[in-house]
Amino acid sequence: MIESNREDYCVLERLQLLNNRLGSAFSGCAGISASRFRLMQELFAAEEIGQTSLQKLLGIDGAAVTRHLKQLESRGFVSRRSSPEDNRVTLVRLTQQGREHIDGYIQEKSRLVEQLLDGFGPEERKQLADMLERLQSNAESL
Repeated sequence: MIESNREDYCVLERLQLLNNRLGSAFSGCAGISASRFRLMQELFAAEEIGQTSLQKLLGIDGAAVTRHLKQLESRGFVSRRSSPEDNRVTLVRLTQQGREHIDGYIQEKSRLVEQLLDGFGPEERKQLADMLERLQSNAESL
């Protein structure tokens, strides 16, 4: 077994702290959680999608998707209906209000990213993105 050194543990701790801070900052400026924002982005890209397909696309459990959708539905951002072809399938789409709000959320996300990456040059940003992609890939096997 490979033994990690102190710096390796610091990386994990910093990633956890960064995740917590970013989640809090994003929720504060966008008005919704990062996971709900991601869900809305997927709905923005699709005209209408089955709830189960959305769940698989997001990689989260069905109960979590249902909770997110109920919350977004109560705010008037999404609508759900049964499929006319198969009543067991629930179709989900952004409402007009949801589409209008996602534009504002995207602007807030861009502002947050620019603040976060302030002082990083283009090459550093690319290297960071590459390293984070490799970490994500490694995390998939955990």
